[in-house]
Amino acid sequence: MSRVLVIEDNRDLAFAVANALESEGFEVIVASSGPEGVEKAQAVAVEVIILDLMLPGFDGFRVLRTLRANGVETPILILTARGEEDDKVKGFRLGADDYVTKPFGAMELVARVDALTRRPRLAKSRSAAAGPIDRFDDVEVNRASRIVARAGEPVALSPREYDLLLALMNRSGAVMTRNELLTEVWGYQSDVSTRTVDIHVSELRKKLEKKPAEPKHILTVRKTGYRFEP
Repeated sequence: MSRVLVIEDNRDLAFAVANALESEGFEVIVASSGPEGVEKAQAVAVEVIILDLMLPGFDGFRVLRTLRANGVETPILILTARGEEDDKVKGFRLGADDYVTKPFGAMELVARVDALTRRPRLAKSRSAAAGPIDRFDDVEVNRASRIVARAGEPVALSPREYDLLLALMNRSGAVMTRNELLTEVWGYQSDVSTRTVDIHVSELRKKLEKKPAEPKHILTVRKTGYRFEP
């Protein structure tokens, strides 16, 4: 049984989320503040964290920043208000893996959580089957350890950024549409959430390309998607 931590101070919303997940077989733990969420995330083994951004104690961004700084790699899904594009971008930059916009449907939330629980297992199986190190320019990707280095220095990629990089590298030279990347990396299809891919690609370029505005390796294919060139 997969265990999910829900960090949400709105009791009605937390109950609704827990009820939806439990009805699909998930075990749910609830935290109602930022500090409590950090404590439980570090003390209890969970497969996914659902994180509201507006929390007492300290907000969801601080929770996210603290967990990633402390080495917590659990997939994190953030809950954002409708139209708050800046919140989504900031969340991804701090290491969030996915988001759901309020108000959201129970089935959509369950589908996103289910996809996140499957990603780490799939990533591990791919890493074990792949060769040890890939190189392009001054970047090295160690698939066995999931460590990426640039000019010999480790690069801090979120789990989702790493999976996106690998998906593009595995199809080197071929175009991948945004929806193909959503399916491959996030585990679902959506014509609405393709902006998620764009944000993550932008972050990858900032971390791995010498000139992010003029990328040599992670290339845009106009009106279609992206292509990786070693």
